[in-house]
Amino acid sequence: MRVSDFRLSKAEMLRTDREYREVVRLGERASTPHYAIYRDFRGETGGGLPAVSKIGISAGRRVGNAVVRNRVKRLLREFYRHNKRVFPAGSRTAIVVRKAPGDADLASVSTELLFAIERRWGKREEPSQCGQET
Repeated sequence: MRVSDFRLSKAEMLRTDREYREVVRLGERASTPHYAIYRDFRGETGGGLPAVSKIGISAGRRVGNAVVRNRVKRLLREFYRHNKRVFPAGSRTAIVVRKAPGDADLASVSTELLFAIERRWGKREEPSQCGQET
């Protein structure tokens, strides 16, 4: 496998600080003991291009040293690659690492995040009830 097989394309990443902060400020929030997940929906993109889902990952110094932070971010990128079905087209998601999970592996990260995402936003086939009047 090539190194590029493990990277996300630039179209899939939140690229600017402004875009990332906008998702955190305006997006809906879900939280777990180790992560805070923010999501908003952009809808259609200009120029008739199909909307893609975007993700941003943040791990501050309080999570640990650079080795720990980078390992957690690699795990989260791999989680995104394997679970794109829970990130609908047109959504922007920001994942903030609050506390480093000790001895984390992809299975434990996936279990924790999938549970929180499906609890907050439901399955991909079900529309979100957030923001709708009842």
